[in-house]
Amino acid sequence: MKKLNRREFVQTTTAAGVAAAAVPKTLFGQAPTVMTPKSVKPVVVASGNGNTSKDANGITCVAKAFGMITQGADVLDALVAGVTIVELDPDQTGVGWSGLPNADGVVQLDASCMHGPKKQAGAVAGIEGVRAPARVAQLVSQETDHHLLVGKGAQEFARAMGFKIEDDLNTETSRRLWLEWKRRVDPEHWLDPNGEGRRPKDRHEKDPVAAAAHLLRESTWESRALAAGRSMVRDGLIREGSFWGTINCDAIGPNGDICGVTTTSGLAWKIPGRTGDSPILGAGLYVDNEVGAAGSTGRGEANLYNLSSFLIVEAMRRGISPKDAGMEALKRIKASTIEKRLLNSKGNPNFNIRFFVLNKRGEYAGVAMYHAGETKYAVCNENGAQTPDLEPLLSGSPNQ
Repeated sequence: MKKLNRREFVQTTTAAGVAAAAVPKTLFGQAPTVMTPKSVKPVVVASGNGNTSKDANGITCVAKAFGMITQGADVLDALVAGVTIVELDPDQTGVGWSGLPNADGVVQLDASCMHGPKKQAGAVAGIEGVRAPARVAQLVSQETDHHLLVGKGAQEFARAMGFKIEDDLNTETSRRLWLEWKRRVDPEHWLDPNGEGRRPKDRHEKDPVAAAAHLLRESTWESRALAAGRSMVRDGLIREGSFWGTINCDAIGPNGDICGVTTTSGLAWKIPGRTGDSPILGAGLYVDNEVGAAGSTGRGEANLYNLSSFLIVEAMRRGISPKDAGMEALKRIKASTIEKRLLNSKGNPNFNIRFFVLNKRGEYAGVAMYHAGETKYAVCNENGAQTPDLEPLLSGSPNQ
C-alpha cells in the first residue's frame, strides 16, 4: 500500500469531506428540518367551530387568538383565550361547559397544550367540575414537572390553582340529550314519555322495532351505545362535531413561534373514564417549533393508534407540505383500520377524522377522511377569519 505524504493526505481527506457533505442526509436516516424564514405572517388554524362560537363582543376563537398575537401576546396565551370562547359557549355541546356527558350523565373534559419555543406541554384528562380545562392544561405545563394529570388529581390541581369546582356541568340541553340517548340505547328500561321514541336502526333491519330488538339481543353494550349516538346525529338532534366533540387550534406568530391547543368533552356518552386522543401528546396535538403543528377532531381511537399528529409533524420535517402530510396520516389510518365493525360497505373506515396542519413557513391545510358532516375548518390571517373547505382523502361519506 502506497504511503501518502502530507500534501496527498490533506488533498484526499478534503475531497472525501466535500463528497460526504454532498450526500443527502436522508440516505443516513436523518430527515431534513424545515428551514425557518426570518419572519412569517401570523396565522391561526382551527377546526370549524373555531369560527362559530362567539364571545360577548361577537369575536370568534380564531379572530380572538389572531388579534392577540398581532398585538404581541404570547402565542399560547392567545390560543387558550380563543378556545375558552368555545369552552364557555352554552349553545354548543362538544367542548367544555355544556359538552355532552358520559354514559352516567357526568361531564368529563380533556385538554392539552404545547408551547413550541419553550418546549413545554401540559394536559388534563377526565377532569370534572371545571368549565374551561384548556387553561388548566396550560398551568400543568407552567406550574408542574408533569405533562398529564387525570381525574380527581386534575380536579384538585385546578382547585389549588383557584378554579371554581362545580358539582354538575350539565345544562338543560345536555341533560335532555343524554336522556334521549338512554332511551335509544336501552328502550326496554328508559321509556319515552311521549311514546315509543326513535330507536337506532340496524342497517340490516328495515323494521325499526326489529332493529332495536336485534341490537339489544346480539350487540355489545358499546355497539348499542355507538349506534344510539349515531342515530341521534342521523336524526338531526346533535351535530356530528358534537358527538365526537373537540376543538383544535394552532398558530404561528410573527417571530415564528408555534403553539397549539386541543380541548374537548370527548365522545358523547362514552364509558366513564374513557380518554381519547385530545389530551395525549402526539395524538390529538403535536408541536415542534422548528417544523410545525398538527391537531385533530373525529374518532380519537384511530388517532391514538397511529399517533397521527406526531406523524404529520415528522412528515413536514422531511419537507412535505401540510396538505400532503395530513393526507399521509389519513392513509395510515385507512390502512390500519381492518376490523369489520369499523368498515363500511366499501371496506373503508365508517368514521370521519380531520387534521389541521401548520408549518414553520405559515403554510396550512385542513384535511379529512371524507368531505361529510363537518366539512369546513377555520383560519384567521391578515385577511380576517375564514372557513375554507376541508380536503378529503376519500369520496362519499363514512356510511356508504
